[in-house]
Amino acid sequence: MGLVTATITFDTHRFVRKFEEAGFDQKQAEGLTDAMRAAIEESELVTKKDLQIELAPIKVDLNLLKLMMGAVIAIAIANFSKQYL
Repeated sequence: MGLVTATITFDTHRFVRKFEEAGFDQKQAEGLTDAMRAAIEESELVTKKDLQIELAPIKVDLNLLKLMMGAVIAIAIANFSKQYL
């Protein structure tokens, strides 16, 4: 089961405006914004929710292993007490 990548909304107009407010001219601001948008689109970002979904089966397996180990230890203690007590 592969991770589902998150969709990031990116307000390019706001981003351009922020660059212009920081002193970039419009062409520079638009170029930086396009580069940022392309980088975000090419990246494989995941959200916390994505990770929780992927890790849920592992957590179930770990809990089952804890339960099984507890049972094995209980049986070993019972056998030990029968033999030596």
